[in-house]
Amino acid sequence: MPFADQAIKRLTFEIHHSRSMGCSVLKIIHGYGSSGTGGKIRTASRKYLARLKSGGEIQDFIPGEAFSIFEEATRRAFVRCDDLRRDRDLDRYNNGVTFIVL
Repeated sequence: MPFADQAIKRLTFEIHHSRSMGCSVLKIIHGYGSSGTGGKIRTASRKYLARLKSGGEIQDFIPGEAFSIFEEATRRAFVRCDDLRRDRDLDRYNNGVTFIVL
């Protein structure tokens, strides 16, 4: 179990690596915290992704609880990666995952 700052370093590496491999969407599993109220890694990751998005380094990110066919961001992500339509977390409102649109 990494600390939040270690998880962010790994996330940074994975984003760069995935982009260099030609991936268009990356799914991260960060969990939701042992208390069920949101762990530090989840919170830090999403705050970091918001900074990357505002800086234009990623196109978007979709929290698992918003990964639904009824959400515009999800439908835009489908255009980039059609395989997302078959992801097991679609419409499951899983707050332990986040999708990153590169």
